Amino acid sequence: MLLTRLADVSREVAATSARSRKIALLAELFRDAEPDDVPIVIPYLAGRLPQGRLGIGWKVLGRRVDPAAEPTLTVREVDARLSAIGKVTGTGSQAERARLVGELMGAATEGEQRFLIGLITGEVRQGALDALAVEGLAQATGAAGPDVRRAVMLAGSLQSVAQALLTDGPQALDRFRLTVGRPVLPMLAHTASSVPEAVGKLGACAVEEKLDGIRVQVHRDGDDVRLYTRTLDDITDRLPELTSAALQLRGERFVLDGEVIAFDERGRPRSFQETAGRVGSRVDVATAARAVPVSPVFFDALSVDGRDLLDLPFAERHAELARLVPEPMRVRRTVVSGPDDVPAAEAFLAQTLERGHEGVVVKALDASYNAGRRGAAWLKVKPVHTLDLVVLAAEWGHGRRTGRLSNLHLGARTADGGFAMLGKTFKGLTDAMLTWQTERLQELAVESDGHVVTVRPELVVEIAYDGLQRSTRYPAGVALRFARVVRYREDKRPEEADAVETVLAAHPEVGP
Repeated sequence: MLLTRLADVSREVAATSARSRKIALLAELFRDAEPDDVPIVIPYLAGRLPQGRLGIGWKVLGRRVDPAAEPTLTVREVDARLSAIGKVTGTGSQAERARLVGELMGAATEGEQRFLIGLITGEVRQGALDALAVEGLAQATGAAGPDVRRAVMLAGSLQSVAQALLTDGPQALDRFRLTVGRPVLPMLAHTASSVPEAVGKLGACAVEEKLDGIRVQVHRDGDDVRLYTRTLDDITDRLPELTSAALQLRGERFVLDGEVIAFDERGRPRSFQETAGRVGSRVDVATAARAVPVSPVFFDALSVDGRDLLDLPFAERHAELARLVPEPMRVRRTVVSGPDDVPAAEAFLAQTLERGHEGVVVKALDASYNAGRRGAAWLKVKPVHTLDLVVLAAEWGHGRRTGRLSNLHLGARTADGGFAMLGKTFKGLTDAMLTWQTERLQELAVESDGHVVTVRPELVVEIAYDGLQRSTRYPAGVALRFARVVRYREDKRPEEADAVETVLAAHPEVGP
């Protein structure tokens, strides 16, 4: 498949808001694709590079390269070239990467260049998410949508299911089954604004602690234990204490869902950054385990003794979990009968926050496990942190945001009357906000390097965020987690923005 075909579909998908039209465009694309194109086409549509970060910055991408007159690049050729760029290391690597990028851009048409720049910079956001790709794949092959979704869930990979479907047709779905040792995509939760809202929607439900840890899926088959993250990465070798814990459980063959989290000596959760750092540590695991020991906290059972539990109600799955896993290794929870029990659910939330956790997840007792989907049967409730910060700079966007200032640099007041940057975000910005802020920030501009526009620190913006983490990148030593724009506060002056000291005081768990 030519890259230009993919770039055209990406642009068309971005230009339409109709879900049915997006799916039809993707279905047509899949019909034209060869099975071997699919592992590239699907992540490209979602704005992901299979190779991950390539070490290509704006200094390289900003260089003007005359585009090709006619399209000749195939998606597989592009993938091979990007893989080659990603492998460049050592002395002279920066110049070599620049040379290879120049060759790639020189072989691309103008439209393909725009698509590639957006893809490499992570600015391809045309709404072609995996859920839409699943529907498009079903439509292209004549398979039933629910059957494709389930196969993707069990395979843990949309690409592998797509390849099988395009090669062998709908009958290929029969080969995708829940198997111990092969991870499945985890079930995810939607957000509710409050406990009463969540309980009102679900009725009889369990209210469980929402832990700020790392999602982990534990597979045991006899003495063999494998551990996987929510992105299906195998982390078995990094967490020997989880392997030991799994081998102590009563069952011989199971798949369990849960979190891994680090606790301090008082039994309170350590910062997410500490847990994430431990899980990500690959060198000298024994020393890391002594410094930051982690514990499993299980909340669901997907398979027990070779029996697939996915379609069972949550109440029955939890009964199986309780049979296998001792209470200290299970998530704290309370069960409520419905709206009349809201006070008990709210009291449990208050106790959870007091214990240092970030909120609760409210789960319908009659719901099956919809792996790989953000189902309405699980609703997370957590306090929303907001700050009034000052815009210090903004970055020119790409893809559908080309020509508009997008990524905001956010600062809090410092004791000396200045501002300290706490992070960046382009999340939460509507088209109307993008248009307005582009005009307003250009009025405040004091400097530009062609990519970043530095502005006078006069514009206050309300930011929602999930918490703080320590960071050496920013002067205050901390960075916002999952920041997103709520609204601009033109009614506030910069001196009314939140101070660094206020931010730090609100998050003592981050520490000095």
